[in-house]
Amino acid sequence: MNEEYLEAFRTKSYIEICNKAQVGLRKTTTKMLTSSPSSSSSSSSSIPLCMQLTEYLLEPRQEIIANITQRLKLHRLLVDYFEATLEACRCCDTILEAIHSERLAYRRITRVVKLSKIVLDANNDDQTHKDTIYRELSSFASQNNPFSVVSTVQFRDIHDKCVELLHGLKQTRRKIRRRLKLKRVCKKAAGIALVTSHCVVLAGLLVLAFHSIVGVVVAPSILGGLVGLLVKKGGERVGCGSSERLFKQLDMAAKGIYILINDLDTMSRMVKRLQDEVEHRKVVAEVCARNGKWEILKQVMREFHERDSSFLEQLEELEGHIYLCFLTTNRSRRLVMQTITEKN
Repeated sequence: MNEEYLEAFRTKSYIEICNKAQVGLRKTTTKMLTSSPSSSSSSSSSIPLCMQLTEYLLEPRQEIIANITQRLKLHRLLVDYFEATLEACRCCDTILEAIHSERLAYRRITRVVKLSKIVLDANNDDQTHKDTIYRELSSFASQNNPFSVVSTVQFRDIHDKCVELLHGLKQTRRKIRRRLKLKRVCKKAAGIALVTSHCVVLAGLLVLAFHSIVGVVVAPSILGGLVGLLVKKGGERVGCGSSERLFKQLDMAAKGIYILINDLDTMSRMVKRLQDEVEHRKVVAEVCARNGKWEILKQVMREFHERDSSFLEQLEELEGHIYLCFLTTNRSRRLVMQTITEKN
């Protein structure tokens, strides 16, 4: 399973959606920077970034879904499915915003680590450098944890809605399956009865043909009745086909929601782990800034340096999983839409 997970990051479609996301991020960042011409470069890191990658990545686009919903009488659960996937992708936008904010904060810590290394290695007792280091640590400790924006409650709320939707999809799918099974049994029984009646009618025609000319007169009306039975059977097949299409639509939606639930669970664990890591860094930075002792500063800077690579890997892993979530969600939405719009 782990190998399959890693293989997903090597596919052409995943690389394409990553490239598309980067284009969307650059457009969004440029738009926000140009909309705040008075802001200086020093304050650019504090600009609130609203990623809104859903606008660039989600397929089919929600306005297309809305148009089709108005034009066709979609099942209520299918409408709920498209709304649930949209809400989940917007949650992914919020997580990406938190990742971006944390990377900005990480750069500040990186500068502090480099400055402290210079000061400590040179045995420099310059109070100005010390004040700068402690001020930066104190500022980092006072910042809000960006991953607290994506609260556990928000994840649980979306998760519960998806689970409830999955339950409804499965329940309705089972009802349609039972109805289709009953129709198939009835059609099979009707077919057997029709074949039997054919045999009886043919035998009767043969008897009439042998005994009188009446068979020639009666045969057309009997054949007309047989044609009527066949037409009726054909009509039943059309009704069954409509139910089969709905079953297929609900089945595709259920599979998509099941995958989405697993993605949300995975991202929830990743976000919680990063949230705890950021909180730990903030506490350590605050203790160091308040204490003001060089020995403690050395230990803190060593810890930050040792955990940097692991922390960056966690950020990249979470970002990659978000793009993977977009990819699987888009694939599911396209398949559901295909079953809705395909010809009878």
